[in-house]
Amino acid sequence: MAASPRDRFITVYGRMPVLEALRDPALEIEKIVIAENASGRSLDEIRDLAKRYRVPVEFSTPSRVKFLAGNGKHDQGVIADIVAPRMGRLEEFLEWRGSRPTKLFVLDGVTNPSNVGMILRSATGAGLDGVVLPRAGTPHVGPLVIKASAGVAFAAPILNADTALQAADLLRAAGYTLYGLSADAPASLFDARFAECAAFVLGGETDGLTVPTDEDVAIPMWGGVESLNVAAAASVVAFEIARREIGSTGA
Repeated sequence: MAASPRDRFITVYGRMPVLEALRDPALEIEKIVIAENASGRSLDEIRDLAKRYRVPVEFSTPSRVKFLAGNGKHDQGVIADIVAPRMGRLEEFLEWRGSRPTKLFVLDGVTNPSNVGMILRSATGAGLDGVVLPRAGTPHVGPLVIKASAGVAFAAPILNADTALQAADLLRAAGYTLYGLSADAPASLFDARFAECAAFVLGGETDGLTVPTDEDVAIPMWGGVESLNVAAAASVVAFEIARREIGSTGA
């Protein structure tokens, strides 16, 4: 599939989120779109700040604004496209990465925006090379995901794919080994040896893993606890990978 604007921008909607984005010097805003029938003091402030920071403003129909927001109830007549410098298509990432060792997460049916946001935060903080977000079955990176990531989503290494299965096929073809997290796996996360190019598949809150993996690993648990929330499990995996990377470089 050809790249779309949503592979380059994160769209935020609502008057306060757009104002907060305009006030954040770390964010680059591509454009703001305002509904033709929208009015109010907050929109006046949005227009004033956009003019001050030379952010293009477009006016469009209310229905188009709702369509661009992907949310028909909470757009409040305004959206902003924010440049996400580390976001792109998985295919493009695989083309330019070459043969260097890389570690990725693949989300397989993770539907809770809070979990997605926390996974993005942990992966970015641990230095992972990417988080594959399938468009089918994964929430769009919107206000709830951004809030759960504490704003890290804008700088996260997000790799878009159509489906988790498509992502798995592309990764295998590129030489990756796919590891699944499963409480029933005989191998421990902390003892397993991982390939230089490894993708860790994180199953959804309801159905768990649906994508075939090459090897499954478990996070050892005690005290009668069966498993961790997917975001907590992702954090454990991310920083176990970081620990190994630090150990291998002698840092």
